[in-house]
Parts: sequence; C-alpha cells; structure tokens
Amino acid sequence: AGPGQTAMYAGLQELGVANGEDLKETLTNCTEPLKAIEQFQTENGVLLPSLQSALPFLDLHGTPRLEFHQSVFDELREKLLERVSAIALEGKVEERYKKLEDLLEKSFSLVKMPSIQPVVMCVMKHLPKVPEKKLKLVMADKDLYKACAVEVKRQIWQDNQALFGDEVSPLLKQYILEKENILFSNDISVLHNFFSPSPKTRRQGEVVQKLTQMIGKNVKLYDMVLQFLRTLFLRTRNVHYCTLRAELLMSLHDLEISEICTVDPCHKFTWCLDACIREKFVDNKRARELQGFLDGVKKGQEQVLGDLSMILCDPFAINTLALSTIRHLQDLVGQDTLPRESPDLLLLLRMLSLGQGAWDMIDSQVFKEPKMEVELITKFLPMLMSFVVDDHTFNVDQKLPSEEKGPIPYPSTIPEAFTKFLQENRIACEIGLYYILHITKQRNKNAFLRLLPALVETFSDLAFSDIFLHLLTGNLTLLGDEFALEEFCTSLFDGFFLTACSRKENVHRHVLRLLLHLHHKVAPTKLESLQKALEPTKQSGEAVKELYNQLTEKLELRKPSPAEVTETPSMELPLPTVPTPASR
Repeated sequence: AGPGQTAMYAGLQELGVANGEDLKETLTNCTEPLKAIEQFQTENGVLLPSLQSALPFLDLHGTPRLEFHQSVFDELREKLLERVSAIALEGKVEERYKKLEDLLEKSFSLVKMPSIQPVVMCVMKHLPKVPEKKLKLVMADKDLYKACAVEVKRQIWQDNQALFGDEVSPLLKQYILEKENILFSNDISVLHNFFSPSPKTRRQGEVVQKLTQMIGKNVKLYDMVLQFLRTLFLRTRNVHYCTLRAELLMSLHDLEISEICTVDPCHKFTWCLDACIREKFVDNKRARELQGFLDGVKKGQEQVLGDLSMILCDPFAINTLALSTIRHLQDLVGQDTLPRESPDLLLLLRMLSLGQGAWDMIDSQVFKEPKMEVELITKFLPMLMSFVVDDHTFNVDQKLPSEEKGPIPYPSTIPEAFTKFLQENRIACEIGLYYILHITKQRNKNAFLRLLPALVETFSDLAFSDIFLHLLTGNLTLLGDEFALEEFCTSLFDGFFLTACSRKENVHRHVLRLLLHLHHKVAPTKLESLQKALEPTKQSGEAVKELYNQLTEKLELRKPSPAEVTETPSMELPLPTVPTPASR
C-alpha cells in the first residue's frame, strides 16, 4: 500500500476494524490464501444473514464486490449525514449536543479517511463548541483545516487572531484594488461614476459578502475585523477602509443579525446615514435623527465618536454631506439667509468636520468633536454664496438690452481669502472642491475658469486626490466643445493638471484617461504639445505607460496617411461641375 492507500484506511485500526494492512499481513503469513480471503470477507463483510445468499447472485451478474460495498457505503453515509443534521435540530439542546459529541468522539479517529471525512466534518459543523483538543488537531493539519466548514473555522479563528488575519488580509487587499480600479476606469462618464452604485448594490460585492459569511453571528470575529480596518486606516490613511466598515455593518443589518447589530453602538446612526447616501441628500427629518445620535453621546462613552467619525469619513458619506451643503447654500441665496442662521447647514458642517477628523481622532485617541472654525461659517461660506450671486447677476445682465457701455464682463479675479481657505482649512477645501464640481456639471465655463487657479495649492493636495479627479474628469466631458479653444486648454492643462503630473503619478494617469476620452475635441497643436508633456519617464509606473501607449495608438489612427493628403484636392475639383437640380 502506497501513501494514498494508507490515507484510505487512516484511523481504522484504533477502532479495531481490519484494514488493508491487516489483510496484507494475513495473506503473507498463511498457507491457504483463498481460504484466508474468504474468512476475511466473512468477518468484515456486511453482517446481515439474508445477504449471504444474495451475494452469489450478484457474482453471477458480474457485479464486483467492491461496487456492491461501495454503493451500500455511499447509501449509508448519505443516511448518516441526514441523521446528523436532524439530530442537530431535535430534542433538548443539551441532549442533542451530547449525542453529537459522542458521535464525534467515536468517529474523529477516521477524520483523515476521505470516505468518512464528510461525516466527521458534518458533526463538527453542527456543534456550537467543538472540543478544544479536536480544534487544535484540525488547525495543525492544513488539509483538515481547508476541508472543515466555516462554522468550525469560526471557532478556530476566534482564539487565533493571526490565523484569522491571514484569511482576511487578501480580501481587504482585493477590496482596495477594486475601489482603485473604479476610480481609474477608462470609462469616463458623468452619469456612471464612483458614487453611482446604491449602498445595497455595493454590499453585494464579493469581499463584503465573504467577510459577512466568515463573521456569521460571532461578535468576537466582527470586532477583530473592525480592529484590522482601524489599524489599516491608521497605517495607510486610505479612506476606502472606512467604506468597508460601514458596508460590513449594513450587510449584517440586511441579514438581521441582531447579535452583532445591537452591540455595535454605531448601528442606528449608520442605518440612518445609509438612507441619506441612497438619496444622495440629507433631508430635514434624517438630519434631526443624526443630530440626536451625536448629541446623545454620553459622558464616559466618548470613544464611540472614533467609530462614528470613521463611518462619516467614508467617501460615500462625505460625498452626500458635501452635495447637501452645496444645495443648502443655493437655497440660502434664494432666501436671503446667512449660513450662521441655518441649523441644518451647521449640522452638515459638524458631520463633515467629524468625518474629516477621523484619522486624527483615532490616531491621538482623544475622543472629542473637532472645534468648528467660526470663519468657515462667517466668511468662507458667504464667499461661496457671493459666487452664486455673481452667476445670477451675470446671467441677468446678459439678457438686458445692452447700452452704450457694452456687455459687462464676467468677474475674472478670485478673492485672495478663497485661495487661502482652500489651502489652510480642510472643510473649506472639501466644500470648495464640491462647488467647483457643481459648476462644471452645470457647464458653467466662466465660473470654472475663474476658480480653477485656486486648485493648484490646496489643503494636503486634495484637488489632486483620486476621488476629486475622477469626478472632475467625468464632469469635464460636459464641457467637451471647449477643448477646441486654446485658452481653455492652457488654463486646464498647463495651469492645473501639468503643475502636478511630474510629482504625482495618479494625476498623470487621470489626465491620460481624460485625453483618451476627449482627444478628438482638443485643438491639434495643443494635442501635440500635450503628447510631448505627458510622455512617461523612466520612473513612470506600468499604468501610465500603458495609458500613454493607448493614447499614442489612438492619435496615430487619426492622422491621415500622406497619400490621402495629396489626393484630397484632385477629388474635390469635379464636385462643382456635377449638375444640381437648381441649375437645370
């Protein structure tokens, strides 16, 4: 018997059941092999008196004994598996588990025998607490660990954080990669962007579903995953971990896993915010609810602010809060009301501030809400409102009959204070960037060109972050026709994008994405100089080189061949001589 054979009989000897080794020994030490085989068959066959007369009948039909025993074995195994699942549901709790534990005790020695393994695994799967000794044996054997059900693995993981970490880690890497692939996708559209999928759709993603299944109802494992996410967020500052934190909680909420939802202090807040994200707007009723949760944080429980800030730091939450803020500012212009007089607006700022302060709070472990800068409310937001007013005034002026003085030009300068706010205040910068996205989406070229210079230097380079550039490139497709104008291209590319391309690889990628989409709209001379400026260097990564090659190929296809160029005039000559209905 080779190693494979040995595995087939693993554990039979401990149970006093003869195996292949015993038969081999019997045959080696006997004088009459045939008699010995017959005796072995009698002793180890199916002990049913009625069967003895039936077996020769099978022999007449040429059915090998192995086939017969195998089919009986398969049938019995199926019945046993059904019985185990039934035991797990019937009678008193202590009794049913006692039966299963006894069964496990008897069968565990056969766990490495491939034909019996499913039964042993099934018994363990239905036991809420597999004996520690058995778990250790399973954990020590790679193949057994791989073969056991997730219910058993959970019991192993909850006391082995490192092992659980090894299982979770590749999933978290995959999640971040998926998010980045969407941000850098070659499909640029204003309708389908990073924020388009609804929260419910996002939660159906592979990683969230797998993690949800791995956690089950186990609070300890849930806490471990949250700890991993916090640690990774601190280490990398990557906000996608905050999205996963919220998605995981809401995925457990969808499955109504109250064991976890009731102990996560963020559950109701996240649930309410999730509804706002779905609508991409925070309405008054939900605003009151969210405020209630924030005001309800009791003394001694401030640590929950760390979790709430992580939920609010999720880009989908920030996106919703920022869009709602811009909408509120426009409404206030119409109502002649100042920002400081709007409680709803102040609440949005409070939540934005908490979300943007997540990293600092978790890092410093000082759990208190960040102080709101008064000037943000008294100076910056009124300044944004004045930009809205400028647009209204300009539009009205355009419609008035022009007097001798000629048309009033669009204001081209920006207050120095605006640029300073964008550089020094994180919340102002976030709202300012969303205002710029808003005017771009409205195809307001004048306002866009006026404010664009303020983006070159922003708070921690937020204007060059992937999420903003992903949204901006999408919105710029609406201004496609402007790319034919040298002045527009110079402001956008030379004045903004190219200032960061050489030091920030991601910006280089986003510009190439945009040009792949809009190259046919760009003025030819400008396109040529851009092609030179965007050429990858030795230090450039694979993604940049790949995009640049794609762009070069597209531009090559657009160039007319020399033959076509010379033939064109001769083809045009005969056209005027073709008789037209009018000249007849």
